[in-house]
Amino acid sequence: MVAIAILAAGRGTRMKSDLPKVLHELGGLTLVERVLQSCQEIQISRRIVIVGYRAELVKEALIGGKEIPENPQFPPLEFVEQTEQLGTGHAIQQLLPHLEGFQGDLLVLNGDVPLLRAETIKQLIAVHKQHQNSATLLTANLPNPQGYGRVFTDSQNLVEQIVEDRDCTQAQKQNHRINAGVYCFHWPDLEKILPELKADNDQKEYYLTDTVNFLSPVMAVDVEDYQEILGINDRKHLATACDILQTRVKDKWMTAGVTLLDPNSITIDDTVELQPDVVIEPQTHLRGKTSIASGSRIGPGSLIENSQIGENVTVLYSVVSDSIVAENSRIGPYAHLRGHAEIGANCRVGNFVELKNTQIGDRSNVAHLSYLGDATLGEKVNIGAGTITANYDGKNKHKTQIGNQTKIGSNSVLVAPITLGQDVTVAAGSVVTEDVPNDCLVIARSRQVVKPGWKLKEPKK
Repeated sequence: MVAIAILAAGRGTRMKSDLPKVLHELGGLTLVERVLQSCQEIQISRRIVIVGYRAELVKEALIGGKEIPENPQFPPLEFVEQTEQLGTGHAIQQLLPHLEGFQGDLLVLNGDVPLLRAETIKQLIAVHKQHQNSATLLTANLPNPQGYGRVFTDSQNLVEQIVEDRDCTQAQKQNHRINAGVYCFHWPDLEKILPELKADNDQKEYYLTDTVNFLSPVMAVDVEDYQEILGINDRKHLATACDILQTRVKDKWMTAGVTLLDPNSITIDDTVELQPDVVIEPQTHLRGKTSIASGSRIGPGSLIENSQIGENVTVLYSVVSDSIVAENSRIGPYAHLRGHAEIGANCRVGNFVELKNTQIGDRSNVAHLSYLGDATLGEKVNIGAGTITANYDGKNKHKTQIGNQTKIGSNSVLVAPITLGQDVTVAAGSVVTEDVPNDCLVIARSRQVVKPGWKLKEPKK
């Protein structure tokens, strides 16, 4: 049995924010959500988050989170409060009444270390169980370990001592192995010594590293890529982590057959799914739960967020949010799809068109300068330039329905609620306020008046 405890109680003062540090976002997920996500491949008996600063906000974010919903495959999240932040050892002491009688292993992770891979965690647990250690700690060899405590081991990787940077001799400083702050403990062994921790240091805090002096055997496991254990303490660290995450994601997709033109100008959340032969043009950004099917070309200059794009779609200089675009459709340039817009197959949504909560049937076109809100269009509908659905009466939104093969003339206004049947033609410049049956021409405009010989009178001098 393995229980995990995630340290998420700190404020993170160097972030210069009222938001708890663990709730800052990295690639579409909060830092603590990323830590929880890294444990999804591990069989876990309990998941505990230790909260403190603005605890209710952290709880709300996780319980109602977009990535960590209640999942029958995982035990529910438990929250333990650390009312005073007196160090990592003090945080784990708060678990004593909650893990009473627990006989398994405790994995301790940090809520501000979001780049740890699942494979690394599984390796740490495997070594811990294989050697039946009292404690196993993750270590890393840093190019520049200045400021970090050094971990010294024997030839079997058994930990002999941990020496703080300020206490290291010049010879000891040549050791670049540092403690990553990630541990796996045999809980019954740790439980016995936790009450004995002392705050005999300048910070007057209880350190979890001190437990190593009272446990045996304690083994170190080196992480293959030291960047995995980088913590987030300020906005610069957050930007560095973003760069690392983007490199991982882009390498993954290019290896899988996706073309990224100018990768440095492109950003892709690791929640995005791409198929082979997708082409992503420069200055394009893919966010959230987005999927893009084979043969599609996105960009340049496009933003796709929480949307599904079908095969062989082009999206040029456009924004698509919370929407669906079916195969062989063309979007843009300068189109905006939002609020659950759904575009059928072989459609065109062109220059300066905005769609909100609108469904468009196959082979329909909205080519220029139009706004369609809360509308449903059938198949083979053509919307002329400058068409607007007047869907808001100042209090409520209303629906517009347009039947198959209907043609709306340029510069028309459809005042909702309204239904237009099949094979309807709306004359250009019409303001349509009443329902129209099938197979009709509707003209809703003033008759043109021509007055021969008329001139504007000159003003008197």
